[in-house]
Amino acid sequence: MRRENQSYVSEFLLLGLPIRPEQQGLFFALFLGMYLTTVLGNLLIILLIRLDPRLHTPMYFFLSHLAFSDVSFSSVTVPKMLMNMQFQDQSIPYAGCIIQMFFFIFFTVLDDFLLTSMAYDWYVAICHPLRYTTIMRDGLCTLLVTVSWILSSADALCYTLLLTQLSFCADNTIPHFFCDPGTLLKLSCSDTSLNELVIFTVGLAVITLPLMCILVSYGCIGATILKVPSTTGICKALSTCGSHLSVVSLYYGAIIGLYFFPSSSTSSDKAIISSVMYTVVTPLLNPFIYSLRNRDMKGALETLSQGSGLVSVMSAHVYNRHM
Repeated sequence: MRRENQSYVSEFLLLGLPIRPEQQGLFFALFLGMYLTTVLGNLLIILLIRLDPRLHTPMYFFLSHLAFSDVSFSSVTVPKMLMNMQFQDQSIPYAGCIIQMFFFIFFTVLDDFLLTSMAYDWYVAICHPLRYTTIMRDGLCTLLVTVSWILSSADALCYTLLLTQLSFCADNTIPHFFCDPGTLLKLSCSDTSLNELVIFTVGLAVITLPLMCILVSYGCIGATILKVPSTTGICKALSTCGSHLSVVSLYYGAIIGLYFFPSSSTSSDKAIISSVMYTVVTPLLNPFIYSLRNRDMKGALETLSQGSGLVSVMSAHVYNRHM
């Protein structure tokens, strides 16, 4: 299409969730509650890890970064979706759409790398327990997280810069609740072959390679567990890495179902439901999975609760003495 036949797009329209107008209030309350629970739950995990010295280990170091990533990941899309539902304003500026897409890609990739780092930590802890403290030293943990942030930034920046080179025609309607990268490509009237190539190569790599590393780690863990003669030892090992495996299954299950097994309805309801699963539901479930299945987290929470109660009693006692 020639440049003079194109119209400059200054904003996009997000159609949001496929729900009826009379259901807007119900779904607004539902997603608001889910979002607040996600934020408070993950911030509580970060607070517990920060305050409790027993949780200053590589596993919880990675978990604190995952919790921060989950809060940020959910905050990229959900607040805008809630605003659209509440105020019936579907517009989002062009720059805001590009920024939202950048951070969506960034935190998606960051979650991939953090889950992979946690899988490696479990592998070392179970398969090489005697060398665990030597291998998983502070320097290596910091390096793994730093590399995860750098690679995630590079991937998101690469794709975002390529997208900004595209032209968009008169159609600015996005049938989604956020600026989905694939949907934006369909709206462009430029040649998107390079963008599609980047999605296929880089996008496939940052999804499949971490997943393969996770599967290899758990394959080695499974082989080690089967060598344990004690049933108690097997149960303990399974409960130890069960939380992480549950999160991996939820996260990758939604992504694989959307991008690797597409159907004719992928561009509409299925895409939106799958996106809700890994942008809203998975970050919501992470605090419950890690806190309810982990004795250390529950112990830290009890300690914090007792400490808060003690502080309240002491404050009341000091107040009464000065009255």
